[in-house]
Amino acid sequence: MYKTVEETAIDLGMSEDQILRLVYEGRIRSVYDGDQILINSGQFNTYFDQLERIKEEIEIWRNTPIPEDIDVKDED
Repeated sequence: MYKTVEETAIDLGMSEDQILRLVYEGRIRSVYDGDQILINSGQFNTYFDQLERIKEEIEIWRNTPIPEDIDVKDED
């Protein structure tokens, strides 16, 4: 499914200027139909999967208890 720059910006939580910059840099694949730039939303599936996995890992890290401090004697 193709979306406009505005719709893509809303979906990704970014500004339209950032999306356009990424399109011009070639980091986001797009099609220009003579009137507007269209972006295939399927290319972001991996991004959303990775984002969810990272959020889960951060949550696990936050919930991990801090280990007891080992009393190490300094020889100085």
